[in-house]
Order: sequence, then structure tokens, then C-alpha cells
Amino acid sequence: MAAWIREAAPRARRVVSVCAGALVLSRAGLLDGLEATTHWLALDELERSYPLVRERRGPIYVRTGKLWTSAGASSGFDLALALVEEDMGHAVAKAVAQYLVMHLQRPDDQSQFSALLAAQASAEGPVGKIQAWVLEHLLEDLGVERLAERAAMSPRNFSRVFALQTGTTPARYVEAARLEEARRRLESGRESLGEVAATCGLGGDLGLRRLFARNLGVNPGEYRERFGRI
Repeated sequence: MAAWIREAAPRARRVVSVCAGALVLSRAGLLDGLEATTHWLALDELERSYPLVRERRGPIYVRTGKLWTSAGASSGFDLALALVEEDMGHAVAKAVAQYLVMHLQRPDDQSQFSALLAAQASAEGPVGKIQAWVLEHLLEDLGVERLAERAAMSPRNFSRVFALQTGTTPARYVEAARLEEARRRLESGRESLGEVAATCGLGGDLGLRRLFARNLGVNPGEYRERFGRI
């Protein structure tokens, strides 16, 4: 399949992947040096197996030229609406969204991590308890050594078990938890950027800016202007 895609891609106006399809495009070599995303369960595999791909962990879909990649399967609907709008205009895309009872559109930089955090934090066992504890203690030291100590495991074993059970690393999970809390506060509150950063365990607004740039490609102020409710 990858060989066929590699041969057919130059003749196509667009090449699109949904969910783990980004791994097939990566195997075909189409995403080398480009930004791309995939389902959060496959992000670590994408990073590990295809280091030339610049994987994005925040957006529900990513466009680079004629190449489009989306996160989970439902994100494919959002990507498809974006294609309709590009080809047929906003009015047609809006009509399609209304017919399908969909939002027009969830922005491409909307995080796919909310579901990840909710699902993982409800997991049973030592790892699930640590995840739930992390969500309630974002101000504390959440390094691997500290989390492993709470789980009564060695850091190496804790990291291995955590990755096996969750599909991500402890550090990635902590970053996603802090990002999600920062997003929530920016969307619904009036706190300054420094206050948001401090509440989420990021130190100051520089840490907050770096977190948003790394995961969403926007700064916190722009995010608040776009998604803030007040």
C-alpha cells in the first residue's frame, strides 16, 4: 500500500490520512520533514519509527501543502469539512455541517488530549492512581523519579509500565495535563498569564508560552482571544 501511495501521490491534488493512516504516509516517505499528526495512541510510534516526520501532538488535523493528516477517526469529519470549504466555499461547508449536525468547524488546533486524560485518569491500578493524582497536584514535582516513588516502583520500571498501559510517557502525560488545565483557565477565567502558569505548575508566563508554542503553535494570549468565553 505504501509503495502504491508513493507512486500515486505526485499525480494527486491532495493526499489525506485519517487516524493512524499517517503511519502509512510516513512509510511511503511523503511526510519526511513535514508536520503531521495522528491518533494520540499512535503519536509515540510515529515519533519513534519515523523521526524525520515533525509530529504535532495538539491539533486534530494538520495541513502541509497538499498533504493533510488528522487525529482520531472523528477528526476526519473536521478535516473533510475543511476540504469542502476549500473547494466549495463557506456556505456549502456550513450547509453540510448543518445537515450532519456538526460544528463548523472545530479549529484544527483544538486539542485531542481531553479524551486521553479522562480515559487514563479513570484507569485502575497503580498507574491509574498516579494519573488521577497528577491531575489534582499540578503544582508539585511531577518528575519521573517523584511519580515512581509514589507508585513504589523504580523510575525505569515505572516508565516502562506507564508507557505500556497508557501509550505515552509520564512526561508527555504531565505536559498534556498542564496544557489542558491552562487551556481551561484561559477559556473560562480572567487570570493573568502569570497566574495561569503558576496555577498549572509552569513557573511563569515564559513556561506557559513555551508549552503553547510546542503543542498548539499559538501563544496563550492569542488562544484566549480566540476561545475565551468572557
